[in-house]
Amino acid sequence: MAGRTGVRYGGGRDEGSAGRCDIDAQTFRAKGFFKTGRGTHGLYPSRDASVMYATNRLAGTVSVIDLEHRKVTETWRIPGGGSPDMGGLSADGELLWLSGRYNAEVYALDTDDGELRARIPVGAGAHGMLVWPQPGRYSLGHTGNMR
Repeated sequence: MAGRTGVRYGGGRDEGSAGRCDIDAQTFRAKGFFKTGRGTHGLYPSRDASVMYATNRLAGTVSVIDLEHRKVTETWRIPGGGSPDMGGLSADGELLWLSGRYNAEVYALDTDDGELRARIPVGAGAHGMLVWPQPGRYSLGHTGNMR
């Protein structure tokens, strides 16, 4: 479906537009747009739901979206390049684990400052990474976003 601006939206994302649509929960219509980075793909809420982490796999970055003020406040770059794709948060919310789809690796980013804590080689095409920090809780997405 196309909005008045010509931006396509569906499910709140459009990888070709380098950002994420802000979808009204009542009407399911776009009410805004967050410019994040090329290849925006995954969305992961922080444990306290104050921020949302958006992965930009073509830009090699992760955007931090302040949900109260509805704006991108930080952009974390994977040192030396990367393709952060899909993953999840650790149980304590201190690490954001992401697959590196086009780089055959997995990243662990510190959620305080975006510092790369680990870069782990894996097989080619690692499209997703499932993190199940709280067994028995409900999932908000196909990669297991947990609340």
